[in-house]
Amino acid sequence: MEILPDWMAALEEEDLAFIRSFVLCSGSLKEAAALYGVTYPTVRLRLDRLIQKIKLGEDRAQDPYVALVKRLAVNDKLDFDTAKLLIQEYRKQKEVL
Repeated sequence: MEILPDWMAALEEEDLAFIRSFVLCSGSLKEAAALYGVTYPTVRLRLDRLIQKIKLGEDRAQDPYVALVKRLAVNDKLDFDTAKLLIQEYRKQKEVL
């Protein structure tokens, strides 16, 4: 594959390795948990965060600021309540302009 999709290019190598392992486990969270030596909820959380990262890649084209705030929240650099508040206020200010 010569051209990598934008959503995939934005992921870290560790994320791509997880996707590969998950697919090779036929999408079984239970098998992925056993492969990584962690609990099912840990793998579920990892998958949920990966889903959020992929969605962020789609949001980035729409509004870079909102995508940045969401990315910070997903990466635990900013709590979700603060991220939500920042996005709400930003959108209010954009409506005024």
